[in-house]
Amino acid sequence: MEPSLETMYNHMRDLREHGVSDKSRDEMKKRIADSIITAYGAMNAEPVRIARSALLPSRGKRNGRIFFSKDEAPADITAFINGTMTRYLDYNDTYLSKEAMHPSDNIPPLISLAHSLDLNGEDIIRAANISYDVAANLSDESSIRDRGWDHVTYISISSAAGLSALLDLDEKRFEHAISLSLNNNISMRQTRAGELSMWKGATTANACRNSVFGTLLAADGFTGPSPEFSGEMGFFKQVSGPMNINPKKDAVLKTMIKNYPVEYHAMSAAEAACSIHEELKGEIKSVSVETFKVANDIIIKDPEKLRPRTRETADHSMPYIVAYSLVYGSPGPGSYEQKYLKDPKILNVIDHSKYVVTDRFNKMYPEYLPVKMVVETSSGKYEREMDVPKGHHRKPYTWDDLFEKGRKVMGEDNSKILMNVTRRLEKIKIKEFMDVISDVHFKG
Repeated sequence: MEPSLETMYNHMRDLREHGVSDKSRDEMKKRIADSIITAYGAMNAEPVRIARSALLPSRGKRNGRIFFSKDEAPADITAFINGTMTRYLDYNDTYLSKEAMHPSDNIPPLISLAHSLDLNGEDIIRAANISYDVAANLSDESSIRDRGWDHVTYISISSAAGLSALLDLDEKRFEHAISLSLNNNISMRQTRAGELSMWKGATTANACRNSVFGTLLAADGFTGPSPEFSGEMGFFKQVSGPMNINPKKDAVLKTMIKNYPVEYHAMSAAEAACSIHEELKGEIKSVSVETFKVANDIIIKDPEKLRPRTRETADHSMPYIVAYSLVYGSPGPGSYEQKYLKDPKILNVIDHSKYVVTDRFNKMYPEYLPVKMVVETSSGKYEREMDVPKGHHRKPYTWDDLFEKGRKVMGEDNSKILMNVTRRLEKIKIKEFMDVISDVHFKG
């Protein structure tokens, strides 16, 4: 086994055998609850409906359950449908480093496989921490988007590591699980360039579906290419460049829960715009925003961001998000409907906005998410500057904050039920957890 895989395997064994810290356990339970909240908001979204129609009914050897239903299907299929549901609103957690990503994309496949194996909540918490630690390590090492590859490629690796922990794979099978999950799952960054499609919200779910498939094959002895990282045509030479794969514990503590359903690099800008909206008077004449290069590259510079035609493009457009927030206040799951994408008030604000990248803010990222916003109206000037938004690991969510997010998405009663069952997750079976969130209370 090559050194990169050995360090990853040893990290998996250590966490699986010795568990995680109390703080990481509590924070991971928040991320699991947050994933269910975001999935609930998208359970009737068009891509989810298409996936259900195309892939269900289906039965296999190991079956998971579709969120908010009694429907079961093979674990790789439920990983895809539940993963699409979780990711579609762009409302699940974020990790910022050389590569930005959504570590909670690892959670749906883990729940799917754990359900099929009749495992308990503590197994999920440990496996999710393994996936988070691996994903964060990869993100810290290389920005593969600069090479034309999408960050979900890293989730192929991290999800396979967590799935391997659930299956308690030995060293050799672990190696092949990573290889089979990664080798055919190198995702192109075109997914997030220009005008965005439904696939933006499903590509990570597809990576996780393939990780479940590959890991199950490896568990039964199927072999994959090696050395997958350092080989002549391996990952380092073809995709990432040189990397030091050496996961560290407690990466979950540096992840951020989203306060609004927007691409995370727009989170501070959205919060600043919402704050200005609360006291705004007069007609907006101009909007000036200072930001940093990564935000500009991902959610500002493309011309499609000035006239988004799909919700997938709009929630990845800082000009749209800022304009919507200045005009209507806090963005929510319904803020990307066609009536808003064509709203002359929003489009007028976009046309009177200017975005500038500054060296000062470039130096602050990714430890901070800085923004400065100046709005001039017929009645005066409004200015906000902030370094991190609510939900950032420097301003972390409490359970009360998470309950409030859940209340907005799924209603007060459902949010209470979800908070209660997730806070005791380590004490129950995953099937019990799934029974609770499939309950009639979640149908309303």
